[in-house]
Amino acid sequence: MTNHPQGEESAPTPEELREQVEHTRDELGQTVEALAAKADVKAQAKEKAAELKGQAAEKATYVTDQLRDKAAQAAQLVKDKTPDPVLDKAANAAAHVRDSATRAGHLAAEKTPDPVREKAETAAAMAKANRTPLLAAAAAFVIFLLLRRCRRSR
Repeated sequence: MTNHPQGEESAPTPEELREQVEHTRDELGQTVEALAAKADVKAQAKEKAAELKGQAAEKATYVTDQLRDKAAQAAQLVKDKTPDPVLDKAANAAAHVRDSATRAGHLAAEKTPDPVREKAETAAAMAKANRTPLLAAAAAFVIFLLLRRCRRSR
């Protein structure tokens, strides 16, 4: 730097001017990018849609978990409130239904044409995959019938 009398400002050097110009260009480039991003409505819509989709998926998972918990609590409550003899009868009835269904299935399989048998096998596979809800429904139905019969006999 050169020595200047006090009170006088020194003129910027060419190197300082270049640095200021480069800095101004960088700021201008960032400003243009920010404005372009704000003007890109399609990209903003896609981002918002993705955000909403994620929120919906989270909410669906949350609600599903709550429903499962409530169903488990209800099933446990029914099991706790149902007397043991009724539970035993329901289990025996479910076993009897299972045995009868197996026998009927074997008989039907022997006399059923192949295309119908294939569709029945698909349905049976689905029933096996959902065995617990089916057994719970059967037990609930048997309990309902037993309670109804007891009330009528009084």
